[in-house]
Amino acid sequence: MSFDFDTYLSTFTWRYGSTEMREIWSETYKRKLWRRLWVALARAQQRAGLVRQAQVDELEAHKGEIDVAAAHAIEAQIHHDLMAEVRVFAEQCPNAGGIIHLGATSMDIEDNADAMRLRDALDYVIAGLRGLLAIFCDQIEQHANLACMGHTHIQPAEPTTVGFRLAQYAQDLHTDLLMLHHIRAGIRGKGFRGAVGTAASYHELLSGTGLTPQMMEQQIMAEIGLEAFDVTTQTYPRKQDWHVLNALAGLAGSIYKFSLDLRILQAPPYGEWAEPFGKKQVGSSAMPFKRNPIRAERLSSLGRLAIAWPHVAWDNAAHSMLERTLDDSANRRTILPQSFLLVDEMLRLATRIVKDLRLDTDAIGHNLERYGIFSAVERVLMALGRAGADRQAMHEILREHSMAAWEAVSTGQPNPLVQRLSSDDRLLAYLSGAEIVSLLDASEYTGDAAHRARQLVELIRTTLQV
Repeated sequence: MSFDFDTYLSTFTWRYGSTEMREIWSETYKRKLWRRLWVALARAQQRAGLVRQAQVDELEAHKGEIDVAAAHAIEAQIHHDLMAEVRVFAEQCPNAGGIIHLGATSMDIEDNADAMRLRDALDYVIAGLRGLLAIFCDQIEQHANLACMGHTHIQPAEPTTVGFRLAQYAQDLHTDLLMLHHIRAGIRGKGFRGAVGTAASYHELLSGTGLTPQMMEQQIMAEIGLEAFDVTTQTYPRKQDWHVLNALAGLAGSIYKFSLDLRILQAPPYGEWAEPFGKKQVGSSAMPFKRNPIRAERLSSLGRLAIAWPHVAWDNAAHSMLERTLDDSANRRTILPQSFLLVDEMLRLATRIVKDLRLDTDAIGHNLERYGIFSAVERVLMALGRAGADRQAMHEILREHSMAAWEAVSTGQPNPLVQRLSSDDRLLAYLSGAEIVSLLDASEYTGDAAHRARQLVELIRTTLQV
């Protein structure tokens, strides 16, 4: 087989994802794991006297000689990918070929290899997420005190800070990190249990050798550094795949949330944040002035795909009838690698965006001045209450002025609220004009946002040190 751009290629083959993640999910990597397991199986059986040391040594010497083309040629005739690999390996090992896969069923090899790949791929994702969180922490600290307009229902609400807003995304990602660590620690293999999980073939094979199937399995699993599920059928429980893909989808959802907000804040009516934009980057084929948020949009696009695959994994787990059916095999070749590759791409892209995130402090200040003053009216109300004014009466006065000022702002006029409030005799009976002007400074109305943002950074950095 040969592949080039004259035939269909997955975008994850060349466009999205890292070289390292593609390697983990490559045919070569998978077959190396298969061979590693066959060597470990032979080594355990050598201790039982079923295999000679020279045979183990021969397998060890040739385990890295992967020939995918030869295996595919055999598979085209026998229609069994693992047995095709057995035959290629056996041809490379004339003295040991006959003992490869002794006593095993296909899933003793494939499922343990899949668990090892899940583990390796999770390690890579976790490393990427840790890097992204470290950059978020830097940005949060830098902008913890930078006041900006907060929004609820995509409408101006009360001021917050840029650092506190960034902390919302970092907090979700921190939760994802803890979940991924938990999932990673719980990855289990099938073990070596045979066709339905009873290890009957190994009981027969090892009879009289002094080595029990459990002892053999323990030796193999210890060699590859993987624990096995307590109970399996022909496969490990497919719920494991569902847990992994759910955790990846959760991470994708957190990045998606950030990307969606970035797209909003990058729009000209806001104009506060922007993703990096290269000097020679083309925003539109028709409109030369465009600066489309293509990176954030790509994050959104990939995130939508991430949530699709856990449903398929759920079906695989729930529909695994009796001791095993094969209706999960074809789709697992897609949903496992693609879930990891798209999340890998999202992490890499989000890291670049957050690292070089552009903030327009003029736009941030303009929007805060334009809308923040309305929320600062609450400060005036609190001060009036402390001065002994009737809360309900003052609320109505402030409401009247606020509605009139909002109408002016909505028609493009300067905000007249400061002037209106600071000259109202009903308010001046309790507060001076200077006090009212000071209270209407929205940049000071961010509560403990900066403190909480820095607290979160401390928590995250504690986790990253572990």
